[in-house]
Amino acid sequence: MKYLACFSLLCSSMASAIERPNIIYIFTDQQTASAMSCAGNPDLHTPNLDRLAAAGILFNNAYCTAPLSGPSRGAMFTGYYPDAVGLSVNGSPMPDSLKAQTLGTLIKNAGYDCAYGGKWHLPLLEVPDKEYGFDNIYKHSDDGLAEACAEYLSRKHKKPFFLVASYDNPHNICEYARRQNFPYGNIDIPDIRDCPGLPANFAKNPYDADVIESERINNYNVYPTAGFTPEDWRMYRYTYYRLVEKVDREIGKIIDAIDRNNLWENTVVIFSSDHGDGIGAHRWNQKSALYEEIINIPLIVTLPGKKNAGKVLPQLISNGVDFFASVCDWVVRSERYKYVLYDKGRYREQLFDMQNDRGEMRNLIMENSYGQKLQELRDILEKWMNIYNVRPSRPKLHDVPGKTLKNVHK
Repeated sequence: MKYLACFSLLCSSMASAIERPNIIYIFTDQQTASAMSCAGNPDLHTPNLDRLAAAGILFNNAYCTAPLSGPSRGAMFTGYYPDAVGLSVNGSPMPDSLKAQTLGTLIKNAGYDCAYGGKWHLPLLEVPDKEYGFDNIYKHSDDGLAEACAEYLSRKHKKPFFLVASYDNPHNICEYARRQNFPYGNIDIPDIRDCPGLPANFAKNPYDADVIESERINNYNVYPTAGFTPEDWRMYRYTYYRLVEKVDREIGKIIDAIDRNNLWENTVVIFSSDHGDGIGAHRWNQKSALYEEIINIPLIVTLPGKKNAGKVLPQLISNGVDFFASVCDWVVRSERYKYVLYDKGRYREQLFDMQNDRGEMRNLIMENSYGQKLQELRDILEKWMNIYNVRPSRPKLHDVPGKTLKNVHK
């Protein structure tokens, strides 16, 4: 099932409907799937996201297309894999050929009013007004965004509308790791005894890809955590959860506006995030690596009339496109197994049993009994790369182990 395809199918069906539903898309930056109390996490309280989950459908196995903001958002708003259209890294410009084919332009052409508030990051931090199909109703700031969206929802609309509310938090955890001030107000320093404990997968698995540690060493500005003590990581987790609670309060103002304006009967409300955060799993902060905490993101869909309210579903869904890709690595996730391939380094292949080892502590690549399953997933990845014209990281080489040069893209 494609998340973006859901939008496309919705648009085509709406065109022939007598009363077409409104669409509200609320998303955060850097929120892992487990960072909601409705996901069973006792270390934080998110009453407003819980309200959405109670009114809608919570998907447990939703994934971002790339574990980095720009590429992930590019997939959300173009429907393309980041590498296929030159959106593999932050700061990449939107290709001219896609500017008139974004999600906003397609929905606007289907007869909708389209409004965007908050963070854009493709590559500008704010969406230019009247471009990509959107009216810009608010700047890149979490302060005041909810009020601007509430005002928009209170207007008289002659057409159905598509409203995007894009929040920055809990991204401010990046400033915390660097000991900088937060853009939207700092978090109080707690007693260490009030901080969450360390995650069960705090240790790195013994056969983890060494390219991950190389990334940390070579990018101190993003990963200044090599010297963190266990107490530092507990403080990090405490702060991260408080930032999630802060953005939850802002989202609550939008939900209140939906209530006040009686919009539930004819509105689809979708909540997600562009990627997650390591939150100390495998001693990792921020993004880029392909740990579950980073690529497994929240996804809640509330249908018109709150149909199927309260359901929790296990289907694999991408909030950009079917699989997800990053600048130097690819991932394949089957119903049970997750195969990770980095482009270089020792143990660049990773294979995990997601039913019995969701914390990714046992790399099955190192066990001969999983050889057949490994080859199946390698073949799936090679087929996917050929279909979507994902080029190898180095000319005349094939990134998938055991594959021949004849299949290398020209």
